[in-house]
Amino acid sequence: MVSWNRVAQVLTVSACCAGVSAPGFVVAAEWKPDRVVEVIVATGAGGGQDKSARTVQRILQDSKILSVTSTVQNKPGGGGLVAWNYLNQKGADGHFIAIANPTLLTNHITGRSSINYTDMTMIANLFTESVAISVREDSPIRSIKDLSERLRKDVTSVSFSVGSSLGSANHIAMARLARLSGADPKKMRAVVFQGGGQAMTALLGGHIDLMASAANNVVPHLQGGKLRVLGVTSEKRLEGSFANVPTLREQGSDVVISNGRMMVGPKAMTPPQTAYWEVALGRMAATPEWKKDIDDNEFEPMFLSSKETQAYLKSQYAELKKALDDLGMTVK
Repeated sequence: MVSWNRVAQVLTVSACCAGVSAPGFVVAAEWKPDRVVEVIVATGAGGGQDKSARTVQRILQDSKILSVTSTVQNKPGGGGLVAWNYLNQKGADGHFIAIANPTLLTNHITGRSSINYTDMTMIANLFTESVAISVREDSPIRSIKDLSERLRKDVTSVSFSVGSSLGSANHIAMARLARLSGADPKKMRAVVFQGGGQAMTALLGGHIDLMASAANNVVPHLQGGKLRVLGVTSEKRLEGSFANVPTLREQGSDVVISNGRMMVGPKAMTPPQTAYWEVALGRMAATPEWKKDIDDNEFEPMFLSSKETQAYLKSQYAELKKALDDLGMTVK
């Protein structure tokens, strides 16, 4: 987990680069918004990206970090293409920013989208979340080692949900576990549901063996004793509800998967605009309201600057491509 001190360190550097006074963060940059700001979401209302975008927008507004009004605009469709094309049509207009997650990368790798992370401006990474692999409390699968052994003996003997699409972080986590177990990831029995609620119903009803999902999605059932989390894909143990849950790495399977949220701008966004938003989002990430939202959702704070986010996604792209190659899902 990244320390909250990391936010302060990045923010201080960003403030200096943007011409901002670090102690009070009084903006003296070359650019700042002077009319309505749009925060764009590539999915419909109510999903994880939408909730994060609305939290960002609310805190920026309520904390007076943003001196103009702002709105959230949902632009679903085309595996993100609708939103990303809309964003890039704005040219060098810094009044338009968008929230994104690793599907920006995986959709490009699998050929679902022609737009890659390099086709827009990376502003900052806000946080990350790990994948949790969960079973019913009465499941005979008691650990990641048990699961690995079953996959090794017969990869088709385990059915599991991966969220709303194949090739997701959840799917990749299971693929890497299967590969390390000596099984063929292409033969796994991955099941897609329209929403997390349907997947949870199927798991609790005994229709599937396990569920790979964002960690925060299973918290209520973990706390209620209905589920047992076999492991999480974080580098180190999580806190809160997952304090007693071992990582996959602890259990002998070197699988580390993160599913972050980042803010991006149009490809033609100028350096002063990028610097302004980098500092503004850094200030937001340091507020008590943001910290509470991170803690309440069992997210992991991971604030990265624009350059760091670009480098982070470059490494993520290579790792995700390798995992999707194993699944036979990459464009040849």
